[in-house]
Amino acid sequence: MFGNNIIMAPFWAWICSQIIKTILYVAINKEFNYERLLGDGGMPSSHSATVMSLVTIVGLTYGAAGFEFAIAGVLALITMHDAMGVRRETGKQAKVIKSMAELFEEIGKDVPGEEKLKEFVGHTPLQVLMGAILGVIVGLVYYQV
Repeated sequence: MFGNNIIMAPFWAWICSQIIKTILYVAINKEFNYERLLGDGGMPSSHSATVMSLVTIVGLTYGAAGFEFAIAGVLALITMHDAMGVRRETGKQAKVIKSMAELFEEIGKDVPGEEKLKEFVGHTPLQVLMGAILGVIVGLVYYQV
């Protein structure tokens, strides 16, 4: 497995993305949040970095005319579209629900003890673009090494 470039390039793209995401979070918020190291959402998109490094390494290994590249490309498009669409809307809804729960608590109403909703689940188009660029770079570098 560790000798398989098709697996390892996306793995390293994900690792790089998560580290960059955590560093940016600390720089902006002046606090360390362990969830940023492993969690979804944020800048850059680790999903986009992962799938675009896959597309890049597959394209360089098998060529753009092969079925492998087509499969990786379609997977990347679906993943990045989902990150900006459904998953982003889910994060927005989580913020609204949290605000409503806080409002109910302020006026003394009981709020059901649900699990903590995650707000960082989706991505803006810029976060997806930066993740995609990172993924291409990692794929290119990994292919050269």
